[in-house]
Amino acid sequence: MSFWDTITGNDLTRQWQAFETRAAALPADYRAAWEQIKAHTAPYADFTGRNLTPIMDSALALLEEGAADELSLGEVLGDDIAGFAAALAGGAGARTYRDRWREQLNSNVARKLARLGG
Repeated sequence: MSFWDTITGNDLTRQWQAFETRAAALPADYRAAWEQIKAHTAPYADFTGRNLTPIMDSALALLEEGAADELSLGEVLGDDIAGFAAALAGGAGARTYRDRWREQLNSNVARKLARLGG
């Protein structure tokens, strides 16, 4: 990976395009699950989303393997796709971007109030 690709995000674009190409080969119910996994893991992404690419690669590999073995979607992911996606992203205690922003806002407000108070 070149420095330019890293700075511009071209490497991420190529990875996500490869993911989508792989996902297009999946059966319809697996493709729908892939879309739900993407939607439910997005809040756990950092600014670039680079932290999710290995996780999404693994999730897609799991879906591909399940489809190749002709397993039902429930056998592969279970009944709770949102819970599966949260577990992939780091569990129930994983911080989302909203959590990080909330902490930053609270810190800034506390700092401003401390300056005003004395």
